[in-house]
Amino acid sequence: MRKITLPCLTLLCLAATQSWAQSEREPRYIQLGGFEFTPTLVVRESYDDNYRGLSDNEQASWVTGINPTFVLGTGNRNSEYELEYSFNSDIFHSDSEASNTDHHLRLRSAMEFTSRHRLTWGLAYHRVEETADTEVNTENDKYSTAVAQAAYRFGARTARNQLEFGTHYEQRRYHNSGNINASEERDSLMFNSIWFHRLGSKTRSLVEVRHTDHDYKLSSALRDSTNVALLGGATWDATSKTSGTFKLGAERKDFDSDQREDFTSPMWEVGVTYKPRSYSAFTINSRRAFDEGDNGASTINDWTTLATWDHEWTSRVSTELLYRFSDREYKGINRDDERSGYGAGVTWSPDRWADVTLSYLRTENDSSLSSRTFDRNVYLLSFDLSL
Repeated sequence: MRKITLPCLTLLCLAATQSWAQSEREPRYIQLGGFEFTPTLVVRESYDDNYRGLSDNEQASWVTGINPTFVLGTGNRNSEYELEYSFNSDIFHSDSEASNTDHHLRLRSAMEFTSRHRLTWGLAYHRVEETADTEVNTENDKYSTAVAQAAYRFGARTARNQLEFGTHYEQRRYHNSGNINASEERDSLMFNSIWFHRLGSKTRSLVEVRHTDHDYKLSSALRDSTNVALLGGATWDATSKTSGTFKLGAERKDFDSDQREDFTSPMWEVGVTYKPRSYSAFTINSRRAFDEGDNGASTINDWTTLATWDHEWTSRVSTELLYRFSDREYKGINRDDERSGYGAGVTWSPDRWADVTLSYLRTENDSSLSSRTFDRNVYLLSFDLSL
């Protein structure tokens, strides 16, 4: 059964993993009646020399990670359903207060009613803790998000024109002690419409209108706002070497309160993959948009670019290099951050069901606030196991 994918608006979704080496390595499933059950397990040991992301008095620790995933899928020629649960437990050997377990539950579906009518939808719940960039340096940021999304597409796959209508709802709640992060709790509701026009057998132009409402639970935060974006661009399906999507336009953020300034900014979302060989892929993803603010900021004008190179040297050995740069301008307060990330990893696959990866990631955050400037290095050894 193929993996169900849903429309997504984040850089991480643009940076989809490559499929050039996956067909032979996809985990096997267990047949349970009309369902396919696929369990996987990742076990990690890492050393993090600044897991709180502090400018001084850095805290370091060895970290043991355990990440099992369970996927139950079923479907027929016209519809597919997938239920996935995973948890990620990080045990900090030098700081039990930092140890945490994240939980992720997802339900996804894709339905094709006729050749002209298709619907994808999904529900998700995430319970997460973060150790870096937290509100206070001695406590993890603890929050949960509930997500519901859907997209309806009208028009045959080969038609000259297609229309897509989507919605995405997200509820974020914090579970810290006292009133820590109380001002960050919010409900966000997005609607978008996209018109696709076919320019060739593999290329389509597009125009998108996107509208998002942010409703904060703490009225004194004065951060209720509306984002409106207009984007134009193109998407092209995989050819022998390249595939991708780009959207360019502008975004406007209007606050309900007269005490906050409204903002307008260029906006883009770009994702391009170049594969000079079947076993080698270069990917670049870039996004500029308004993110919801924190630390008292009205909003954050974020520009993030991620570049990766994945190469399979042999049937058993592959490598990955990555570079990430973010320029984050905090509107309403005197703070600007430039964050760079460098990473490298090598994977050895002794068998179809096992991968062993050794990797390194360095993060450098240069902030106009000296207390937010830091360097962080993570050294990681992981074992990915499946049936």
